[in-house]
Amino acid sequence: MLEELKRSVCKANLDLVKHGLVVMTWGNVSGIDRARGLVAIKPSGVSYDAMTDGDMVVVDMDGKVVEGSLKPSSDLPTHLELYRAWDEIGSVVHTHSLHATAFAQAYRGIRCFGTTHADHFYGDVPCTRELTQQEVEEEYERNTGKAIVERFKTLKPLEMPAVLAANHGPFTWGKDAESAVCNAVALEAVAQMALASLTLKPTLQPISNYVLDKHFMRKHGPEAYYGQNKT
Repeated sequence: MLEELKRSVCKANLDLVKHGLVVMTWGNVSGIDRARGLVAIKPSGVSYDAMTDGDMVVVDMDGKVVEGSLKPSSDLPTHLELYRAWDEIGSVVHTHSLHATAFAQAYRGIRCFGTTHADHFYGDVPCTRELTQQEVEEEYERNTGKAIVERFKTLKPLEMPAVLAANHGPFTWGKDAESAVCNAVALEAVAQMALASLTLKPTLQPISNYVLDKHFMRKHGPEAYYGQNKT
């Protein structure tokens, strides 16, 4: 069942290791088959060392396992909330990458200080609010997803394919698993750059909106001209 989706999700999970975004088992990737309403996700707490396509767990949109002998990632309810909220996304990534997590633990979004950031994220990467004690005790992972969706009331998920869950860590997403991982790589890079820039100049202000618009739109806008034409 969903062999191609499981293959891409497994590869994306292993790519997190390749890019240095996970330590031990601190991360997970999922992908969704919208037509069938099924999600493939990394199993909970399983080492990446010997992970195979067949280890991916397939669940329905209620979180019920429909294929697989292992438990799905404990972050599954967060992933499902994002899939329910945003039809345009096809994959979700969660890591505890060092620099992005530092911003999340500081309850601080990542300001857009330069064009590298603007090439990938349309503005400041937001941080969610802290969950209440009741939210943590009752449905922690699901409420994490709800807090992310709440923070995006005025944002477009494909223009800002990343968020910092307060005191937790980063989540990214994309149209497919490959793009969601790419966004996780970019997020960690801009987080590291931002931290270094603030160390050099604590009073640093974000770049001008016209520079932000130019760099984001030349890659992602309706008249984008960055890169090669797709045939």
